[in-house]
Amino acid sequence: MANTPVIDEFLHAIENAAIPDCDVWSADATLDATVPNWRLHATGPDAIRAEYARWFADPAHFDELRRCPVDGGAGEVVEYTLSWTENGVPHAAHHMHRLTVRDGRIVADTVFCGGRWPAKLLAEMEDAGD
Repeated sequence: MANTPVIDEFLHAIENAAIPDCDVWSADATLDATVPNWRLHATGPDAIRAEYARWFADPAHFDELRRCPVDGGAGEVVEYTLSWTENGVPHAAHHMHRLTVRDGRIVADTVFCGGRWPAKLLAEMEDAGD
């Protein structure tokens, strides 16, 4: 099944640190984000954009990217490992989004984030093995 164009646009904005210019959310869109030791909610494109602009402030690269259509194509589950350099320090993160699309816009995003992993922590994880 083909990828959803609005989700393509969202992923492009993540990779290119272009969230401030990203226009993919419906007026009533919701974000439900679970992050290490916290859970947050945002409603509306401006609030979601503001949150994600903090998360995806630097150009990045998808090291792994998996997309699975759900609900007969009304959305996707998107899982990725993202890497970027922040203030000269390599970082990575692992996210999974359950994105619901209606009328060509994202109306709901439930995301689970494993945290931001700076180079030192990445090295510790590598040493610990899989």
